[in-house]
Amino acid sequence: MRYLPHTPEDIDEMMKTVGVSSLDALFESIPEECRCNCELNLPEPLTEWELNDHIDALCNSMAVSPDYKVFMGAGSYEHYIPVSLTHLLSRSEFVTSYTPYQPEMSQGTLQAIFEYQTLTARLLGMDVANASQYDGASALAEALLMALRISGQKKVAVSRLLHPNYRRVIKTYLAPTGYEIVELPYLPDGTTDPAAIDSIDDLAAVAVQSPNFFGCMESLTTIADKAHQKKALAVAGFSEPLAYGMFKNPGSQGADIVAGEGQSLGIPRSFGGPALGMFAARMKYVRNMPGRLVGQTVDADGKRGFVLTLATREQHIRREKATSNICTNHSLCALASAIYMSTLGGSGIKELARLNYDKCEYLKAALRQAGFAIPFEQPTFNEFVVDFGAGFEKTHQRLIDDKFIAGLPLECYYPELANHYLLCVTETISKEDMDELVSKIKKD
Repeated sequence: MRYLPHTPEDIDEMMKTVGVSSLDALFESIPEECRCNCELNLPEPLTEWELNDHIDALCNSMAVSPDYKVFMGAGSYEHYIPVSLTHLLSRSEFVTSYTPYQPEMSQGTLQAIFEYQTLTARLLGMDVANASQYDGASALAEALLMALRISGQKKVAVSRLLHPNYRRVIKTYLAPTGYEIVELPYLPDGTTDPAAIDSIDDLAAVAVQSPNFFGCMESLTTIADKAHQKKALAVAGFSEPLAYGMFKNPGSQGADIVAGEGQSLGIPRSFGGPALGMFAARMKYVRNMPGRLVGQTVDADGKRGFVLTLATREQHIRREKATSNICTNHSLCALASAIYMSTLGGSGIKELARLNYDKCEYLKAALRQAGFAIPFEQPTFNEFVVDFGAGFEKTHQRLIDDKFIAGLPLECYYPELANHYLLCVTETISKEDMDELVSKIKKD
């Protein structure tokens, strides 16, 4: 039965109380031209089986694995997910979006989030991590807002090699605030130019992504040193946290705040969502962090327990003390990543990272041997840029027809990189798949 709590009599009484004669009158403040006064153009309802067929048809129109060999990442990565993860994630105790306000009723959920925070802090090399946020883009934007609050300055420097979508979200966040965004250029080796920071004054933060959008590993130590010389905070972003199973994590390189995307840690691509915003910082900044933190304590009997230690959202505390008004957490996605990280363990994450790196290097070397230019020589993880030369658009489309997605064209994001494509390889791509891709490209 539909949940309709108000009877017609209830509705009439409420309308009399607020002084309107009809429900439509409640919307009179909206201009007439902005209101839809027509019937919605919706298709007729389908039976359950017709709907299944319709969804199947939509799915079949998508170029996804395993039917297609997808050599594209760009912020969303396909990794194998242990079946134990999907089984545990489906347990009814965890499948809820409700915030665990009542610790006496929510010890399982609170402990799961606490474990996620611990694993995240260790992976990123930071002191404290929050209970997660929406996605990498919003987490990074929140990190910059946090830096602006801490420093009191009005300007942030953002690398041009941050994921383009992340940069757009940051601009959206900061547009109404009056804060200034300065973009840092990149060098011929595919990394951010640290010298550009020298000429920028009144900086609150410097934000750099590593691995960056080109897949290149940044020298976060150099960037952090430059930021600290300017009395600014070093903010490290990421879209592929598995890289820190092989390369130095941001905390060990001087980052003050780390924020990015955790989708690759046990969360399927799912046509773009849901995602997981991972967020960590130095302990001295903990009270400026957005979101919620779960802490460990003891109950009246001295037994270990878990509670919401910090909750800095508007609905929890006075508005003027809040650090954000929208930064809820993705508990189920955070739990998925916690199960994934604990299932692999430290040695497993290192092995997986090495496998991803080796496979990526294999394809890179094969394409270079086939005569294609690899423009950026900086070490990469999972993905890299290839210059296929003029006219590759036709080959790219032919490969799609052959069920091979040969990377992401970069020209729409970086006009100076015409004919350049961003290719990605994870453990899900076999050597035979890579050899076949190179062979198909060489035909043209």
